[in-house]
Amino acid sequence: MSGSATKNAQTVIHTDDGRVHYDMAEDGNPCFGCGGCCRHFRVSFYHGELDTQPGGYVPAALTLPVTPFRACMKGTEQGEGRCVAQQDDGRCGIYDKRPSVCREFPAFMEDGSLNPECLRLRRLYGIDTP
Repeated sequence: MSGSATKNAQTVIHTDDGRVHYDMAEDGNPCFGCGGCCRHFRVSFYHGELDTQPGGYVPAALTLPVTPFRACMKGTEQGEGRCVAQQDDGRCGIYDKRPSVCREFPAFMEDGSLNPECLRLRRLYGIDTP
């Protein structure tokens, strides 16, 4: 990782390969009690992220194959299904080992506002906005 900055409860991490990842702090995390994205989208990613691959970290036992080169988290294969790693409070049970697609989804926009997609999913699932 090449560098990071914090805005709100979100840490922005710029990777050496030019990607941007986001980490959320315990305090002020709007995902706790929500997890709308974890139960709405198919969480699919490159199979090289699986812990059965060299350098991989996502627990393969929690995934299903999508194509020969892509996997998805169990429960999300059809979309609009709860990710197997989502806990009852909306937290990710494998947060430190979550796939890149989850790491690349910002809860907050650059101006500090909540991601419009988060707001849409909160409305869709009847979840209060923090």
